[in-house]
This record gives sequence, C-alpha cells and structure tokens, in this order.
Amino acid sequence: MPAPSPAPPKPPAAEALPRCAVCGTGSRQPPFRPSPPEQAPDLDLRPGEPVRSTMARWLQQCPSCGYAAPNITKAHPAAAQAVAAAPFRALLAESSYPPLARRFLAWAHVLEETGALHAAAEATLHAAWVADDLNRDDLARMWRLDAVALWRGGPPLDPEQTVRVIDALRRAEAWPDAAATTEALSLSNPPEAVAQVLGLEARLIAARDAGRHTVASALPPPSRRPHVSHQKIAGRSEGLVARLKRWFGRG
Repeated sequence: MPAPSPAPPKPPAAEALPRCAVCGTGSRQPPFRPSPPEQAPDLDLRPGEPVRSTMARWLQQCPSCGYAAPNITKAHPAAAQAVAAAPFRALLAESSYPPLARRFLAWAHVLEETGALHAAAEATLHAAWVADDLNRDDLARMWRLDAVALWRGGPPLDPEQTVRVIDALRRAEAWPDAAATTEALSLSNPPEAVAQVLGLEARLIAARDAGRHTVASALPPPSRRPHVSHQKIAGRSEGLVARLKRWFGRG
C-alpha cells in the first residue's frame, strides 16, 4: 500500500500590517530610524544632513482617515474626534498646500486639539521647513507665525525654547516682535550658550536678515560647549534629534 503523500506546506502567514489607531485600517508603513546628523543644525533646530533630507519619512499617515503621526498605531483618546471634524477634513483637501506639509499640519492639528500645544508648534514648524525647501516663502512665513502662537499659547517657555521663537519670528520677518523678544530674554540673564545665540539673533534682526543660519554661526569651532540643540531638555523643549529618537524607539 503506497505511503500517503505529505501534506502540502502551509503558506507563510501574511505579515500583519500596522493598524490605524483612529479608524482601524491596516496599511504598509515603512519604519524610520533616524541617524545622528553629521552637519550642524539650523538655529531653529532643523537638523543637518543626513537627517535633514528625511522629512518625508518622519510621519506615517493612514490612507483611509488621514490620521498622521510618528506611529499611527497610537493615538490620544480624543484624536478620532479631531480627525472626523470638518477642519481636519478641510485641511486634508487643501490642495494649495504641499502634500508633505499637509501631513505635518494634520499631525499638528490633532496635537492642538488634544492640548499638546508645544508639540503642535513643533509639527507646524516642520511644515514651514517643507515650504522652505519648495521656495514657498509665503507659506513658510505663515506657518512660522502659527508655530509661535502655539508655543506662546502653551506652558511657559524656557530660555532655550524662547530662542526658537525668536528665530521663527526673524525668519517670518516679524521684526518688532523678534527684537522685543530678544531684548527681554537678554535681560533675564540666560545661560551663556543661549546668550551667544541671542547675540547672533540680535545682529541678524538689526540687519533685517531673514535667512537660514546654522548653530555653527553662533558657536563656531573650536567651542565644544553644547548649543541648545545638543541638549536633551526634559519635556516640552528637548532637542529635535532627541525627540526623533524617542518617537522612533531609539531614545
């Protein structure tokens, strides 16, 4: 009697796709693991290369409901209500905004609606960086001012975070506000590294220079004192690279 044929091998189990925490839709979302930047960050803490060019991979976005976050499998309990509301839907449909900027603004909107105003300011500033890269100065200026409003609407700012507000105001050409904020912070006896950056910001504001400048312009070699961007400041004002590492599981 012939031996029974062996059972056919079972096909490999399908890879489980990440599911959106808002609507439950599964989608392929490539993971992102940022490497430490090798170049100096900008004064507003936009990181240097190679991280600088990876913005398109900083956020995931659900293809169904549009929820955007560093990890769409996690969401604040109130996120679903924010995503379903008309302002969020209108934002996703705003074709005059670059697609990548809309993704950051979608994340900023959810953060703002759930009360995380400083984090919303950060995401809004990221949208301004997208506009910078596309030479959309009008949008970059608007979103920097929106970021400033969110920062100021949240908990009190420490000196390091206030430097970023000043740089956003300068880049947005809000000269009187930038000058007044710089003067006020200078009179508060800030840490030495902050004072050095403030000196540069004051000179740039006086010259009506709204351009991009790096940390190296304020703390040039051979200084090895860490700029605010190199400090992991607890909570609301930690450096961007530290925040990226925390978001993506490396902090």
